[in-house]
Amino acid sequence: MKRRLVALVLSAAVASPVAADDVLTPPEHRRGEEQTFLTFPEWFLVHSPAELAHFLSLQRRASEFAWGGHIVQFWQGYRGVTRETERYPFNAGYHLMVAVIGTSTSVEYGLKSAYESTVGRLAEASAEGPPTHEDRLAARVAQRYVDFIRVEPWYLFDFAAPLRELWTTTYAVGPNLLRKWERRFALTTEYAIKAGYAWLIKAATRSIYEEARPTTAVVLDREPHPLPKGLSELRRIEGAPGAVVVTVPRYRAFMSYAQALADQRLAFREIAGNRGTILASVIVRSETTPPAAPLRVVFTQPILTQPGWQRHVVALPVAELAPQLRRWRAADVQVEHIYDY
Repeated sequence: MKRRLVALVLSAAVASPVAADDVLTPPEHRRGEEQTFLTFPEWFLVHSPAELAHFLSLQRRASEFAWGGHIVQFWQGYRGVTRETERYPFNAGYHLMVAVIGTSTSVEYGLKSAYESTVGRLAEASAEGPPTHEDRLAARVAQRYVDFIRVEPWYLFDFAAPLRELWTTTYAVGPNLLRKWERRFALTTEYAIKAGYAWLIKAATRSIYEEARPTTAVVLDREPHPLPKGLSELRRIEGAPGAVVVTVPRYRAFMSYAQALADQRLAFREIAGNRGTILASVIVRSETTPPAAPLRVVFTQPILTQPGWQRHVVALPVAELAPQLRRWRAADVQVEHIYDY
């Protein structure tokens, strides 16, 4: 969600502790191994809006969403990954970024919880029948926002567009008038504040810092052949003599590329210059047996809007990622994200 607000505070980031002479990845494509853990809090702020969007798509009430529970899960997850980074040099920039986005999200969710459990709930109680046009618009925008932030930084989302849509495509009068106007007030306030805040963050980022590199370098055990269909952004780059080094899109798209390469029975030798540990999260039934070595469960979290399901956040060796992706696919396990540093 607030991904690449990173750019505002990462000038103090620490280089990877695995910067050995035999690393095959070019130096400009290397990232610290601790970042696979520290990117989880960032991505939780994608997972949480995704959960909200799904919740609203089921015509559930915003007052029933676990705003407070998600605040708790953010900080629990941050605590869990922080313990994992104690063996690395302290990455001050990333910790500062997580503190900033965590605090701002906690304030946002706290205010929403207070509002939705009082004013919002009273307006809900006054409404009968299907959701209002404003409720349906909020659900659509929530999903559009999630689709966007899985690829781009949150502050590039055009919050002015749903604000215009709210006031030009929905009728000001109609059934459940109290609920309609309460939603208009709530959504207008939210979109307007976020539009202004996003403009400030975007201006500051572009004037001070360079854009984050949008690709991840991967060292493979052999050349991918034939090139998997639909992976048009895979590029071969120069690396150490004899090494097969490619770049693939970072963030959400990395999972598709990693899975396609794994399906070719390829092995990952390095990812972003790392051979040690990489973090992944999967969504499984609550009664699922935790995975065995070489996988290690860092922590688990219940999916608050889907009783009976939970998130397993697991650490595994880079060399084990490809075979594990094949095992997860065979078992029809939902891979939520691979945290590619």
